[in-house]
Amino acid sequence: MKIHTYEKLWLGAAMVLIVALIATITYGAVGLGISMVDDEEETIDPDALDEDDRFNDPRVEHVGENEYEAYVVARTFMYQPDPIEVPANSEVTFYVTSTDVIHSFSVVGTNINTMVIPGEVSSMTAEFDEPGEYGVVCNEYCGSGHHTMEGQLHVVPEDEFDMTELEVEGDDEVAEDDEVTLNVSVENGMLDDLETTIEAEIGEETFEEDVTVEGDSTYETTITVDAADLGEGDHDWSVTVDDYEDSGTVTVVDDLEDDGGDDDE
Repeated sequence: MKIHTYEKLWLGAAMVLIVALIATITYGAVGLGISMVDDEEETIDPDALDEDDRFNDPRVEHVGENEYEAYVVARTFMYQPDPIEVPANSEVTFYVTSTDVIHSFSVVGTNINTMVIPGEVSSMTAEFDEPGEYGVVCNEYCGSGHHTMEGQLHVVPEDEFDMTELEVEGDDEVAEDDEVTLNVSVENGMLDDLETTIEAEIGEETFEEDVTVEGDSTYETTITVDAADLGEGDHDWSVTVDDYEDSGTVTVVDDLEDDGGDDDE
């Protein structure tokens, strides 16, 4: 059977289009480093998320070399945490659940798009090679504030990313014959050890301590200064670790009042 030249051209063009379509679908499904929604996660009580170790503190965890897990809670009309911050050149698995109604977790500009159902945990894995900022939106109508439900996903340069948290508990008021105490806690959420310096100022007194915080652990220290050296009055204090700072004010008084009251009749 003789096939006309034009028919051969159209047949060839059709084959090229079919191959291009298959290649495009394949790239969209796996070429961007995104896996399909995993529906094998165990169910969860949406009214008791504060009792679940994964979702009682929405966060990002470092679980392996260039591997992270993000635990995200959707609720009317917000996402937690917000923003979600991960480093470039990383693989991130998102675990998302809802506390109330059906939402979605859709990252604009990517193929991350999953329904979020109360009582269930949706999970998707994606690779982020370059820094960038992405919007997170809900594509499922979830109430009167649905149009305001949005969040942010920040992919930051590797050398700018850390998971350090600084917390300081300080006295509000102390007697002049006592000590001003700052309890300092430095948490390192990365698996690698963190070498840093704790710098503190209380009034005109300064302190500096070089520390190594082991991976996935917390370092605690106490800084004290004699209140008499500061003198009566208000004294500002601050504690700095890398780019993190906590501050407050302590008042030194001649003598603390007895809050127990007078027991004499």
